[in-house]
Amino acid sequence: MQSQPRFDAYQGPAHLQQQGAVKALYQALMQPQPRLSSDTLLQARDFLDEQLQHSSSLECELPEDPQNLMNWVRDGSVRTTDAYAQYLADRRQGEPRRYFHNRAHALYFLRHVAPTKMVDGAWLYGVLQQWQQPALRPLVRTYLEELGDGVPAQNHVVLYQLLLSSNDCDELGDIEDRFYHQGTLQLALGQLAADYLPEVLGYNLGYEQLPLHLLITCYELAELGIDPYYFQLHVTIDNSGTGHAQKAVQAVLANLPVVGDTQEFYRRVSRGYQLNDLGVSSTQVINEFNLDEQVVQMLERKANVAGMVHSDYCRIEGRTVNQWLSEPGQIPAFLAALQTRGWIRRDQAPENSRFWHLVQGTGAPMFGVFSGYEQQLLHDWIAGSQAPEPKRYRRHPQLATDPSLQEADTAESAALAKELNALPEPQKQARLIELMAPATHFTPAGLHATRQFQAYLR
Repeated sequence: MQSQPRFDAYQGPAHLQQQGAVKALYQALMQPQPRLSSDTLLQARDFLDEQLQHSSSLECELPEDPQNLMNWVRDGSVRTTDAYAQYLADRRQGEPRRYFHNRAHALYFLRHVAPTKMVDGAWLYGVLQQWQQPALRPLVRTYLEELGDGVPAQNHVVLYQLLLSSNDCDELGDIEDRFYHQGTLQLALGQLAADYLPEVLGYNLGYEQLPLHLLITCYELAELGIDPYYFQLHVTIDNSGTGHAQKAVQAVLANLPVVGDTQEFYRRVSRGYQLNDLGVSSTQVINEFNLDEQVVQMLERKANVAGMVHSDYCRIEGRTVNQWLSEPGQIPAFLAALQTRGWIRRDQAPENSRFWHLVQGTGAPMFGVFSGYEQQLLHDWIAGSQAPEPKRYRRHPQLATDPSLQEADTAESAALAKELNALPEPQKQARLIELMAPATHFTPAGLHATRQFQAYLR
């Protein structure tokens, strides 16, 4: 979806309006299937119903006649590729990056969209229960492809986990509640698909379109030395010719009722489609980044847990480091004092700043205190306009599959194989589907279950 969300925060029932409640629901829905409580599912239904009320009030861009959906999808794809061609032409003429000012900005984006990316495809989970229905096969097929057909190197969540960890930005504890909005929507749809199938069809139709921001993200991540493969994979599989965008249209048309209220069914599809416009979009995440603010917030979090562990022999502007860090709201003044005393030299190579040598390198006094992401924030903040351009990322063909993603014969997989062999066929199917849930499909057992489930679709 390319349009901007019109609701930045959940406005549902009172028990879900509390600070952190959406994130809490997200985490509850990410429990393995046997641990999901009826109370969690009731909360998910409340959340989803409230969001559908919001989406019903939005103007919908879908064609009035569902038979025109494929042409609509292809027209949208042409507009996107034309806009991307213009973007590339602008860049060739010397225009700067449109999205990411520096590497820290890109890593901020990767972290803040992670709650959505880590449940990629979750809205389709519920259709597995009806995998034998031909009309739902396009959705089942799409879900399995989101799971990489059980191959770790193609499983979308595994790939995103690797992307975060390889850039040392996989600690997400400080991510605010509102960034969990879309992920919670996807998890709720996946758990309640039996009652919300038209909405699932509509949401899937919107989510599987090729947006301009995806193409630009791929290009600019590579420029900043960050592997764009996760995003490139979505460019290829979401195409309108043979990919998920086409399957999304096929699924809508195949499930339109022959007998009954077709108009009402399609209205519900449209309402589900509009759910894509709720929450915080990718482009909003990008536009909200402010390097000064992120540095201050990061150091304030550090001060909260380590504000009194520094020695008192060093004084900055007459105050010890412990004194600076012990009082809330002092980080901006502390940073200013460090610059006044020459500990930080802005708009120069960070290596020229004494402070940088305290935090970076194996022999640094504060080695291990700052994650790779936090060091990147400090690096780009100090360097400013003098930040060197990273080397463009090039994926070597021989290294296209990370060795860590090779499937191993784990004890967990072996135990699952033994368990499945002892189950009658109906229970075996149920167990496989259980393990292919959003909370577990990326684990060794979930990947094994996905590969086993493939046999039913042949």
